[in-house]
Amino acid sequence: MQRLPYHQIISTTGIRKLRGSIVPLLLTSLLTLAAFGPANAAHKVKLKPGAKSKQCLECHEDQKKAFSRRSTHPLKKPDECTGCHDPHTSNQKKLLVEDVQTLCNRCHADIVPEKAVSRHKVVVEGNCSKCHDAHGSNNRRLLNKDGNALCIECHSEMGTRLAKVKFPHKPLTEGKGCLSCHTPHASTKETALLKNEASALCTACHKTNRPIFARRHLNYKVGTSNCNSCHDPHGSDKRDILYDTVHAPVAEKSCQKCHNSPTSANALDVKQKGKALCLQCHKPMIDEMYLKKQVHWPLADETACLHCHNPHGSKTPKLISGSQAKVCGQCHADTVELQNVSIANPQNKHLCEPVRKGTCSSCHSPHSADNFLLMRKENISVNVCGECHEWETHSTHPIGEKIVDQRNKNLTVECLSCHVGCGTGNKPAMLPFDTTYELCIQCHVERKR
Repeated sequence: MQRLPYHQIISTTGIRKLRGSIVPLLLTSLLTLAAFGPANAAHKVKLKPGAKSKQCLECHEDQKKAFSRRSTHPLKKPDECTGCHDPHTSNQKKLLVEDVQTLCNRCHADIVPEKAVSRHKVVVEGNCSKCHDAHGSNNRRLLNKDGNALCIECHSEMGTRLAKVKFPHKPLTEGKGCLSCHTPHASTKETALLKNEASALCTACHKTNRPIFARRHLNYKVGTSNCNSCHDPHGSDKRDILYDTVHAPVAEKSCQKCHNSPTSANALDVKQKGKALCLQCHKPMIDEMYLKKQVHWPLADETACLHCHNPHGSKTPKLISGSQAKVCGQCHADTVELQNVSIANPQNKHLCEPVRKGTCSSCHSPHSADNFLLMRKENISVNVCGECHEWETHSTHPIGEKIVDQRNKNLTVECLSCHVGCGTGNKPAMLPFDTTYELCIQCHVERKR
């Protein structure tokens, strides 16, 4: 085939001559290049010597310091800057050839195993730079900070708490710190990024065959039990790092109140199941709960109290097995998610405090109540909302038994006629609509513009 000059190939005459020969091939090549985008095209560019790194550093002098640090990224040596950056243009920040997650996964594909039980949030989001400096660091593995200081940047509440506890767990203050028990990227063994089951982690340091271990556990064989049931794995203000809130029988070392004798074949089994066991000590309280008009359904089955409470100890008051938002969210996940969206919305500056803090029990009774929706008090506007919002001290929309809701003549106007009690996502002031105008014209139709 005769080779034609470039200007003739792109001319009409040239295309006629090449129809059925090179044109389909040329179009295929162009489409392939477009599909792969500038990220792949960048590496095919013939750069002059030094343009892959040395010339870059003439402008990016700050990176010279990074490359002189104790730990530097290996790509600096074989592929240099163009291993990750496009020298001309990119649809990614910092001229990266691909998004961070895809780019890092090229070499670090095994960071998250296929059958991972738990994954670190920053890894899932592809936010590797939260923990690592892509160019160089004075810390091992290109980490931005060393030891617990890095973890505490995100887990600040844990950091604040650990700085104050009387009895911190030694692995946190010595050696690898957080990484003594947790893996930084993903775990194939357990939730919460744990390297192994809680009992296996604990018995790696605490030898269960020693007499002192048996004595401290009243001769119960707890070597394979979940240590986190009684002990706070990070630290606490109580000796033996028992949880700050401890069930009375545990504090009194009276395990036999609930469990069989330590010499029994089934020593760790409880004497009775569910609420029948709790009734031994809490009968007056439980009887009172069942006298109410509405009983929270978790109390109705055998598991009963243990749906929400830990029988040994807890970080939270009343032996609740986690924060209220977490515990309530086990069943009311949609409501808790709505609260989270409401909290994250910058328009909600005056978000209701129980919603912001996730304290559901501020308004609802967790066990039973005589009122609708397990409300603690009968009149929602006056007795529930009025506890925090002193609406009676200033002008307000008319509410009360004499004010009929124009949308439903069977209802009267109260706070919840206009506001949604548990948050409304991206809508301000806990309204069911985006603006007060949209809300008001639901009743005041004559004001509609």
